[in-house]
Amino acid sequence: MLRPTLMAAALAVAMPALSANARADENLDALRAELKQMKESYETRIQALETRLQAAEIQANQAAHTADKAVQAADQAEIQAQRASAQAAPVEGTAPASRLSQFNPEISLILQGQYANLDGNIENRNITGFLSPGDFEASSGFSIAESELVLSASVDPYFRGYLNAALDPDGGVGVEEAWAETTALGHGFTVKAGRFLSALGYQNTQHPHAWDFATNNLMYDAAFGGAYTQNGAQVKWVAPTDLYMEFGAEFGNGDSFPSTTSTGLGDYTLFSHFGGDFDVSNSWTAGLSYLYGKAHDRESGMADLNDVWADTYFNGNSTNWIANFVWKWAPQGNPTERYFKFAAEYFWRDERGNLLCADNTAAGGVCNGTDSAYSSSQSGGYLQGVYQFMPHWRVGYRYDRLNDGDYNFGANDPYLPVYDYAPTANTVMVDYSPSEFSRLRLQYTQNKSMIDISENQFFVQYIMSLGAHGAHKY
Repeated sequence: MLRPTLMAAALAVAMPALSANARADENLDALRAELKQMKESYETRIQALETRLQAAEIQANQAAHTADKAVQAADQAEIQAQRASAQAAPVEGTAPASRLSQFNPEISLILQGQYANLDGNIENRNITGFLSPGDFEASSGFSIAESELVLSASVDPYFRGYLNAALDPDGGVGVEEAWAETTALGHGFTVKAGRFLSALGYQNTQHPHAWDFATNNLMYDAAFGGAYTQNGAQVKWVAPTDLYMEFGAEFGNGDSFPSTTSTGLGDYTLFSHFGGDFDVSNSWTAGLSYLYGKAHDRESGMADLNDVWADTYFNGNSTNWIANFVWKWAPQGNPTERYFKFAAEYFWRDERGNLLCADNTAAGGVCNGTDSAYSSSQSGGYLQGVYQFMPHWRVGYRYDRLNDGDYNFGANDPYLPVYDYAPTANTVMVDYSPSEFSRLRLQYTQNKSMIDISENQFFVQYIMSLGAHGAHKY
């Protein structure tokens, strides 16, 4: 009886313990399940966060790419705007107050005046070794320089017009530009017709008030008599690429030096311009242009072997190449405080035909009216830099050099001198622009464009823009 009783007692004691162990196992299983659930939940949340992070990174990269595209597009737009004729504010860049005012002409007046102090009154100013267009007159004293009256407007949604009338310092008014241009051809094409400054080179499209110096460079004086103007038509195309690419052609009468045919199709020009960014602070443009012209009794002049002025008349062909490069720097692309601009152009000219040296024996000369074969191969260019070192203030330097190259006067060799001389000029300037509509400038030039003459030239200049004329960077 004792043994069964002990077994019953042992079972009674063990049953609660077994029951407690079972409950503990159930609790552990529940904890494990809860931990597993929490782990899965956290992993799901972490995965979701990683997915959102990746999406944010993709969006950020896309935004950066879009911003780069926008910067490039803006720079390309600026490059194209800088090539706008006469530096006038384009109609589409304004914000008209009404539909009616959109078609009203914008009128502006550019006033220029200067005081010049030259070494002396040199007669028959010219560039030694170059058959340039006549006498480059210059004298000391006050003058109003060349002022301009400009009208510009949209004709309708398809055309716009532009007129630039130059007020000559000696009196009189000349039409410098008068043209109509398409605005809605699309696909990057534009057509212009009338009288306009050719798009060849870099500086040629700029009017004098937009120059960085008070005087022209020797290259443009020798090659084009100041600037090359076209009476004809222009077609150009801007490529739809990230790199700015512009290609164009011009056809005209050829009545601007070095062409002087004036009737029919006398010349044609081919030009190309490229531009882009090195980075956010540096941009560039470059170009290559070709000009072919025909000359008929093109008048020039030079001193003969007796040092007596002789008029010359050229009939023949003139082939010209022009290369240009411009680099601009501004911190983070903002030129308000500081910026630097470097510009360089170079030209090559080859001419073939006949040259007549007018009879000047009555004045003591040796030319007797001989008309003979003539050929020349000449070149030249300039380098210039302008630095804005603080708001409103700029300094600049320009170096000009021409190479008289090879030229042959044929039967006129006994009458006309053949020089071995490279005309040069060194120019420094400082200017102050209280606003984008006014500028005051002081300039010094050491001019050695004529053999055996080194002339010191000082200029004080003012430029004022009245009316709707677009603001220039300062």
